[in-house]
Amino acid sequence: MQKFPMTAEGLAKLEEELRHLKSEERPAIIRAIAEARAHGDLSENAEYHAARERQSFIEGRIGELESIIPSVEVIDVSKITGNQVRFGARVTIVDEETEKETTYRIVGQYEADMKTGSISLSSPLAKALMGKTVGDSVEVPAPGGARAVEITAVAYS
Repeated sequence: MQKFPMTAEGLAKLEEELRHLKSEERPAIIRAIAEARAHGDLSENAEYHAARERQSFIEGRIGELESIIPSVEVIDVSKITGNQVRFGARVTIVDEETEKETTYRIVGQYEADMKTGSISLSSPLAKALMGKTVGDSVEVPAPGGARAVEITAVAYS
């Protein structure tokens, strides 16, 4: 069985999502389907079809989470130290062309979220940064051509 690296926070979020789907979303959608079914002819009942579609999504996500969670390998980032980029690191980089500074956290594929600055271990940027240290200049593949970035900080928290 393939193991997926993940932070403890990432696992907790997945477990909370699974709990929420099973205890709140699933019962609510069952009630919505029953209510829509009570309105009569199901072939022309948009509420019923929307509720069934939502149920399909919820059941699919529950199945996905139930297959991911047992395969998670929690990495305790608090025990990692040093200035080399590894799983769980918060890496601050500066684009050498634009001088724009950005900080990313390298996490597992199921907890990556660009809105929070978390990037997947398997992303091109994370792959380029892995094993490098503060002060290193790194070529990162990008859709518009390779970009050069400099690592200015590495932290584990």
